Amino acid sequence: MGKKEMPMIKAYCKEHIRVVALDGAMIAFLLGIAKLYRYEGAYANMLYAVFLLAVFGFLYGLWDYTHYRKKCIMLMEAVHKSGERYCYLADSNSYVDELYRDLISVMEREGSALVSKYDGKKQDMTDYYTMWTHQIKTPIAALRLLLQGEKQPLEELFKIEQYAEMALHFARLDSLSSDLLFQEQDIYAMVKKAVKKYSILFIGSGLSFSMDEFCAQAITDEKWMSFVIEQILSNALKYTYTGGIRIYGTDRLGQETRENASFIVIEDSGIGIRQEDLPRIFERGFTGYNGRLDQKSTGIGLYLCKQILDRLSHTIQVESRIGEGTKVILGFARDDTEEVPYGHFDKFDRM
Repeated sequence: MGKKEMPMIKAYCKEHIRVVALDGAMIAFLLGIAKLYRYEGAYANMLYAVFLLAVFGFLYGLWDYTHYRKKCIMLMEAVHKSGERYCYLADSNSYVDELYRDLISVMEREGSALVSKYDGKKQDMTDYYTMWTHQIKTPIAALRLLLQGEKQPLEELFKIEQYAEMALHFARLDSLSSDLLFQEQDIYAMVKKAVKKYSILFIGSGLSFSMDEFCAQAITDEKWMSFVIEQILSNALKYTYTGGIRIYGTDRLGQETRENASFIVIEDSGIGIRQEDLPRIFERGFTGYNGRLDQKSTGIGLYLCKQILDRLSHTIQVESRIGEGTKVILGFARDDTEEVPYGHFDKFDRM
């Protein structure tokens, strides 16, 4: 007897307790009549009648339970189906069951209409954000031409452009799967390109910077992966005031390597992250202690990184200590079932 059988038997008995009680009352009544009228053979005849009643009652109950069980199994299967579930319901001659079937059909149609309406509004909003982001690039480009040679205004303009890019990626996140183009990419070249893009901020920050050579190839989407790398560089620059930033490759054991790097590490000597905040840094809107100090923090950047990397089948790990800096470890291991333990990256190198 399966695990699902006993609950069904109990439910059937509970739902038919009145029928069982009525049968018991009829049997007791017949036996009472037999004792009251003591004519010859009455008691034996009544016992025979009770026996027939019990046998037919048992056979009917067995037949009825078989249909009850079949209906329960079909309902259980319908729960796990998608689409119009009422199509998977068992046919029934019961008028009440037909009414329930009609009710489910109406509810599913109304639910589908609401989902379609919501999807339409969401698509409209995504289209608007996409249009706005592309349109804002024109005045940003014009301002960049006007501000050539003005260091501080150019830095702020660059930040505005990055915030616009973040808004665009956030709006497209739900439709990311249809926007992916997987190809084998040179991760080292992608990191170099991101660093060059952020060179204006690196120069203005006065921080030291070093990037070791490493060889890392991965099947990934260049556009979305570049956004992740840029976002991590942006965070490192935002929360590092002294010291510098270092980028290097590691193998599966966490040892620095120039060849066949499965992971890249972006390490800074910034203010660090509190230990109690680390488990929540990938939650949407979570800013933590540092975010409360820096009122400009949105809590969206790392959330976007985690969502994108999950869809790209890559990994991200963050280690940090207050006052000692932060390490962000991006994993590109081809066998994504094998991850690097955190302990392999415990040591913070001072730059």
